[in-house]
Amino acid sequence: MKAGVIEDPKIKKYLPWLGAIAIFMQALDATILNTGLPSIAKSLGESPLQMQSVIVSYTLTVALLIPLSGWLADRFGTKRIFILAVTLFTLGSLFCSLSRDLDELILSRVFQAIGGSMMVPVARLTLIYAYPKDQLLKVINFITIPALVGPMLGPTVGGFLVEKFSWHWIFLINLPVGLIAVLFASRVVPNFTNKVNKFDLWGWLLLSGGLTMITIVIERWDSPELTVFNLIGLGVFALLCILGYVYYAKRTSFPLIKLSLFKIDTLRVGLIGNIVTRLGIGGMPLMIPLLLQVGYGYSAFYAGLMMIPQALSNLVSRNFVVPIVNKYGYRNTLISNTILTGVLISMFFFIDKHTPYWVVVLLMICNGAFSAVQFTSMNTISLADLDNDTSSEGNSLLSVTQQLAISLGISVSAMFLLIFQKSGVGQGSEGVDVFRYTFLVMGVLTILSSYVFTRLEQEAGANMSGKRMYKQTKSA
Repeated sequence: MKAGVIEDPKIKKYLPWLGAIAIFMQALDATILNTGLPSIAKSLGESPLQMQSVIVSYTLTVALLIPLSGWLADRFGTKRIFILAVTLFTLGSLFCSLSRDLDELILSRVFQAIGGSMMVPVARLTLIYAYPKDQLLKVINFITIPALVGPMLGPTVGGFLVEKFSWHWIFLINLPVGLIAVLFASRVVPNFTNKVNKFDLWGWLLLSGGLTMITIVIERWDSPELTVFNLIGLGVFALLCILGYVYYAKRTSFPLIKLSLFKIDTLRVGLIGNIVTRLGIGGMPLMIPLLLQVGYGYSAFYAGLMMIPQALSNLVSRNFVVPIVNKYGYRNTLISNTILTGVLISMFFFIDKHTPYWVVVLLMICNGAFSAVQFTSMNTISLADLDNDTSSEGNSLLSVTQQLAISLGISVSAMFLLIFQKSGVGQGSEGVDVFRYTFLVMGVLTILSSYVFTRLEQEAGANMSGKRMYKQTKSA
């Protein structure tokens, strides 16, 4: 079936619900695991401070496979690929629950991520093909609601399942939802296809190789199996892969990522800002649940309940982003909010075992509010100056960058956490002190990252904020 507006009222009525289910599954999975990591670590005989690979393996795999998802959907049909995606995600969840050690769990998470990388992008692509432009915004707004609800429910649901049953149920809960989604999709999803060019396999291999090696260096720097020369070799290989892609992309007709996209000032700054800012902010979803459970000794369920105010703050604060940007502009908003967010993260350095819990909750609420402004502003400025010819590829590039930035942010925060633990800073144990110093480093990194947004012009993104039209790019 060629892409086009659908007329069947039954499909038009239920198709958005299927997109909502897909987004809810991924949003819930992204947060439900965080409060369960200490319990999983105990069960598998691992340190809770070295469990970040369970998250990084998923987000990195998703980042690497997102470019492939749209091509597969256009080539083989949205219905076939969506059903395949949900099936792989659900089977991966089952494999995760059956894992007997950390290596098996990481491999299962990679398998799960193969499905996750296609699930939401293909659902969104199906809706774009199925609805006219004047109805699409309403539909997209509807399916994003679960993405906001998931982070509120995830930590609490994860804590409840871990405490009342076992950590295995964090993954088993996906099975009935996945089964319903597959049965639903077989009846509702149209099998849209579209003409596509040959997939840029060499470009994908070069980029994937470079990004994977960078992540391994950050993740495995302390591994006894890797010497300093091994790490240097991996780093050099990563650099060669990325430089190789740049050389290759300039000489191929249909590259995986067009280098011309980086000539768009707002997109370039937004993408770089996403990466460098998340090196500090990106570790917070991992650090805070670990702080509450490992540092303060709270139960998984209680830690999950304490995460709700932060999620609510994030949800409510999104309503104020547009007025803030309209008044101060993207440049001033991003510079000041990045600095304030860094200062806030640094304030976690002053907490200790005797800090009242309401102080920690207050810091988390503020973190949720500043994060909402930060991420919404960075994402919208990235898309501000895209046109009909660049919007699809630019949006895909932003999605890849977000997932990659999340992966790097978690890896970097876990790396500093382990450095402070091994160096004997503070208590020299898995107590609050190692978290305090890690938060301090994360805060400083975030403050320094604000420099990226000074590269924005004063009127950048003004066409989105409603102030006045802004010229797309100075580049020829």
